[in-house]
Amino acid sequence: MKRSWVGLCIAGCWLAASVATAHVPAPVSIEIVGPDGATFREIPVNSRDRALRSWLQAEKGARYQVRVHNPTPDRIGLVIAVDGRNIINGKQSDLARGEPMYVLGAWDTQSYAGWRANLDAINEFYFTDWSDSYAEAFGDGSAKGVIAVAVYRENPPPPPVLSQRYEEEDARASRSAPAAGASPHSADRAAEKSAGTGYGDRRIDRAVEVEFVAETNPLTRHFIKYEWRETLCRKKLLDCGEKNRFWDESVLGFAPPPPRRR
Repeated sequence: MKRSWVGLCIAGCWLAASVATAHVPAPVSIEIVGPDGATFREIPVNSRDRALRSWLQAEKGARYQVRVHNPTPDRIGLVIAVDGRNIINGKQSDLARGEPMYVLGAWDTQSYAGWRANLDAINEFYFTDWSDSYAEAFGDGSAKGVIAVAVYRENPPPPPVLSQRYEEEDARASRSAPAAGASPHSADRAAEKSAGTGYGDRRIDRAVEVEFVAETNPLTRHFIKYEWRETLCRKKLLDCGEKNRFWDESVLGFAPPPPRRR
């Protein structure tokens, strides 16, 4: 697939982006797609905290990409985390504005397909068992099986006279912020059956550094919880055609007359 260059904000930049809410007249769309552009099956759910939430049917071994479309006339920035790890620097993510972010141009569509290795390449995402996942390699099960996107709007750049003060404040905040460490995690049988995202093959995927000033808080956040089909069936999120003769949820019936005996 031909890719245009991706705007990328690494440490020291501020970024911003947006996702669909009722308050956004032209919402940003987020889809999980394969290399051929086909979408994975997604099941929206009600949100309790203004975030957009959905379930996704993962396919073991399949490569995937986070495709984002910006139908607005403004640049936006995207903090993207997979299994709780920022996809640019691989560190544990809080979806905060101070983290590395991608910048998406006005009217643009881009697909984010892997863990960034450098400005020229990524290691591809693929669905795998949790024990083989990138996050599990760091002992981090704090956001298992979740693709998360935080969206920020862009603020105008500050006047030049104030830019040095902002840079100094940013530097102080970076020095005082605690380092993101791996959270304790012990694998069990349930964890082994969970879906995760692996650190796949290296491929060319170029990006450039840009400057972008973000609003303080994200416009919205989007969380996609992915699981294997059998898990979604067990949770009754998919109608998999499975029937249980001792657990029929149909309308209560009554005993019919006995069949006639000859």
